[in-house]
Amino acid sequence: MLKFLESLSAKQKKFLHKGGLCVGLVVTRAAQQSGLPLKAADLRTDEGGQVKGLGKAAVQSILAEYGISKVLAEEGGRTSRGSLGLMESYVAALNEANNEQRKLDLTRVMQWWIEKVKLHFASEGPKFHFDSGKSIAANLADIFSQASEIQKNAGGASYVGAMLQHLVGAKLDIVLGSGLIKHHGYSVADQSTERNADFEVNGVAIHVTTHPSEALIRKAAANLQAGLKPVIVTLADGVQGAAYLLKGTEWRERIDVIDATQFLTANVYERSLFKAGECKATLAAILARYNELVDSCETDPVLKISC
Repeated sequence: MLKFLESLSAKQKKFLHKGGLCVGLVVTRAAQQSGLPLKAADLRTDEGGQVKGLGKAAVQSILAEYGISKVLAEEGGRTSRGSLGLMESYVAALNEANNEQRKLDLTRVMQWWIEKVKLHFASEGPKFHFDSGKSIAANLADIFSQASEIQKNAGGASYVGAMLQHLVGAKLDIVLGSGLIKHHGYSVADQSTERNADFEVNGVAIHVTTHPSEALIRKAAANLQAGLKPVIVTLADGVQGAAYLLKGTEWRERIDVIDATQFLTANVYERSLFKAGECKATLAAILARYNELVDSCETDPVLKISC
C-alpha cells in the first residue's frame, strides 16, 4: 500500500535526510488536516521561497505525538535547500497514490515517516563536544544521555550498556597499556567465554552494568570465593540498586560499587595531572581508544562517538 513512499525515497534520497523527513511530516499533516488532493501552490509561503508551516515547532509537535523528544532539525527543514522541490514531488506522489487507491490511509503514511525518523536517529551516533564551562562528569553525562536517546528510538538495542563497557575498557587500556586486558563484544555472554567478569586485572574482577541484578551479585560473590576482588562499575541509579541488593548480605562490605561517571572523571583528572587545560585532550584520548574498541569488537557503527 505504501510502495509509492519507498519508491519516492529511493528516487530522491534527500527525503531520508533531516530536511526531507521534515517535509514529509509537515506535508502529511497538511493532508490529514485539509484532505487530498493537495495543491503544491497552497503549501508555498506568500513569498514563494519556502514551504508553508515548515519549521522546528511544527516538526517537533508532530514527533511529540509519537513520544519522540529529540530534535530532528534545528530549523525544522525550513532552510534546507531543495525543500520546495521535495514538497512538490511528495504532493504529486500523494495525489497520485490517493487516486489509485481511492482513499489513502494517511495515518499509515504518517507512521511510515515516523519510522524513518526513528531509523534516522538510530543511525546517528553520539557526538562529543567538550564544554569547558561544565564539569568533566557533566561532559560524560551528556554522552550517556545521547546514547540513552538513541537507544530509546532504536527498538531495544542496548547502546548505553555497550558504551559503558567499552568506555571502561578504554580507560583501563589508557591506564595499563593496550594489550594487557581482553576486550569482548557487548553481546558476548560471560558464560560462552568462561569469563569471570567483563574485565580481569591482577586479581580484580570488574563487572560493568547499567542495572545491577541479583544474578550479577551472585556472580560477584562467586568471584570472592574464587579469590578474586569484585568491583561493580555502574551508572548513578545502578549504584543505588546495587546497594539495595547488597544490603543485609554477607557481601555488603566485600564488593566495591563505583559510579561509572566518577570512575572515568577521576581518571581524566589524574592523567591530566590535575591541569584543567589538559582535561579535554585526556578525555579525547579515552574516546579515541573507545572508538578503536568499537571497531574491533562491535558491528554497529552507531556506537562510535564523533569527536
